[in-house]
Amino acid sequence: MTANPLPKTPVTLLGLGAMGTALARTWLAAGHPLTVWNRTAARAGALTADGATAATTAAEAVAASPLVIVCLLDDASVEAALDATDLTGKDVVNLTTTTPAQARARAAWAEARGARYLDGGIMAVPPMIGVPEAGGYVFYSGARDLFDAHAATLAVPAATRYVGTDPGHAALHDVALLSAMYGMFAGAAHAFALIRKEDIDPATLAPLLTEWLTAMAAPHLTQTADQLNSGDYTTNVVSNLGMQTAGTPTFLATAADQGVSPELLTPYFALMRRRLTEGDPSEDLTGVVDLLLR
Repeated sequence: MTANPLPKTPVTLLGLGAMGTALARTWLAAGHPLTVWNRTAARAGALTADGATAATTAAEAVAASPLVIVCLLDDASVEAALDATDLTGKDVVNLTTTTPAQARARAAWAEARGARYLDGGIMAVPPMIGVPEAGGYVFYSGARDLFDAHAATLAVPAATRYVGTDPGHAALHDVALLSAMYGMFAGAAHAFALIRKEDIDPATLAPLLTEWLTAMAAPHLTQTADQLNSGDYTTNVVSNLGMQTAGTPTFLATAADQGVSPELLTPYFALMRRRLTEGDPSEDLTGVVDLLLR
């Protein structure tokens, strides 16, 4: 005889944009009873054809399941959707992109209405959801016992990474990683602009950029973290601040020669020069971090 499998947790999902729809499909495919709601009701059609139940109101959707997942446009949308619902006894997991302060305030707001609350930050785009090998995952923060209670269900769409009891830490990790991503994209945009007028195929530069950035990223990030923790920015320095700052005119001159605006580089170079005047030329670039603190 084989044991009967445990019943799957019923899930309510509020929000059926591209990400919400991708999340919904994974819970349906995994056998979770799924109730969905979206302000534009027509978006639920394809999901109901696959077995989801469409609620006509957010209140009806919240009442249908113990676990309520929210994936909406912004924090104001979350409040508007949940304001007229009864959250007593519900477990609310908010995957909407917000600031850390908004996440903390929303946690207090939900708890005052009788709910338990987890905040989440999705580190994936919709095509990565339900595809483990794509490498996407979701940061979660809030009460550890609440995360543990729903860990298996939350892991269905993407891997999970719990980052602490502070409800704002998932949002903070999310924005920190995305901020680094946009900085990298800015550097890549400048690199492509430099060759744009030359007889160089961008397709030949792309793998070179990937190889170089990959080789530089891990040691630089590890070194920066170690130095921030120790407070010593001069340990194990390979290319010091003085040397790197001295080299910046070459980058600016090359941009001028190529007819490329330096506006993506100059803010960082300005911080390097400022740190050089205030710090030690033998230190690493880590001191720039301190200059950004207000």
